[in-house]
Amino acid sequence: MNFLESMQMAGQTLLANKLRSALTMLGIVIGNASVIAMIGVGEAGQKFVNQQLESLGPNILFIIPGNQETRRISTDISKNLVLADAQAIVTQVPSIAGVAPELNGRQSVNYLNRNTNASIIGTTPSFPEVRDFKIAQGRFFTDIDIKRQNQVTVLGEDLAQRLFGNLNPIGEQLRIKNSSFQVIGVFKGKGSSIGTNYDEAALIPVTTAANRIIGRNSPYGISLDYIAASARNAQSVDAAQFQITNLLRLRHKITGEDDFTINSQKEALQTVGQITGALKIMLAAIAAISLIVGGIGIMNIMLVSVTERTQEIGLRKAIGAIEQDILLQFMIEAIILSAAGGLIGTAIGGGGILLVGALTPLEAGISPVAIALTVGVSGGIGLFFGVVPARRAAKLDPIVALRSA
Repeated sequence: MNFLESMQMAGQTLLANKLRSALTMLGIVIGNASVIAMIGVGEAGQKFVNQQLESLGPNILFIIPGNQETRRISTDISKNLVLADAQAIVTQVPSIAGVAPELNGRQSVNYLNRNTNASIIGTTPSFPEVRDFKIAQGRFFTDIDIKRQNQVTVLGEDLAQRLFGNLNPIGEQLRIKNSSFQVIGVFKGKGSSIGTNYDEAALIPVTTAANRIIGRNSPYGISLDYIAASARNAQSVDAAQFQITNLLRLRHKITGEDDFTINSQKEALQTVGQITGALKIMLAAIAAISLIVGGIGIMNIMLVSVTERTQEIGLRKAIGAIEQDILLQFMIEAIILSAAGGLIGTAIGGGGILLVGALTPLEAGISPVAIALTVGVSGGIGLFFGVVPARRAAKLDPIVALRSA
């Protein structure tokens, strides 16, 4: 008997028991769908986090108060990072293109009868360039606004919409902590970044924030929550980190542990890549258990099939079929069940990924590598778990088979 005849007989046998064949494939279908969906969602999550980090700005470094150890064991971090440090970095570190210090707080913001609680961020005119923000309307504040401590503000897109609706906010007066501020600009929407949603924030001059809104809480000047520094290019990031570290150690008269931490975008991307990669492998491994369960189901049903078809096997061997013919037919049946289940599961998993992409912010995509891998694995599982039933069928003695029938 040739291969095509074995394929035809295997197909006819499976179609003759449609319900049992469908139930046998169910484990493989669920396993494949789970693996495809988990890998797709894991890759989408990794891409989403990478995009969030890249949106911080090009070649960005973040300098924050306190070293890793003190930040780990205590929430009370000393306010040792000040505006003068930011000014020193931009003037004395040659590999830095610009800095954007930030002093953050939350205050009530009011316009007419509309009230909300929003993030208030004190910063400098270099903020849009360093952090890669675009102005949709109006302008950003200038060095003159910083020196004069002018009460001007640039709003995030969502905050402007919440307070002003369809009105043009430029030139309007609103109140922040009982002080009147003039709206001079509105940012284009960008979303959340390192825990702050700038679309729902009001940015004001850092001097105004320190002296009139948030307050000064450092004896060394205007304290900052962190400083964002932009390196001149990707090749300058490591040099910039080294130079900033040396400068701040000199300024802070440090002889032991640093009292600050510098985090680079590159390090954050590497860390996130390792974490999300491990999570993706873990999710795929958990989902792959379903494939093993499905393979055991195939073996179980094929063993039952051998028992039920003892007479058929005896007749075929009595009229000349050899062991290889019987072995091939049962192996083909197992592979068809697993491969068909794999294709159906892949289609379901792919549909689930597309649904996730449509209903969530994740850019879910279907990985061709994952599809090829899961379909190949499911076919291999059918081959592996089909060996025992096929060998049992092939080894049946035709006389014993006919007699037992």
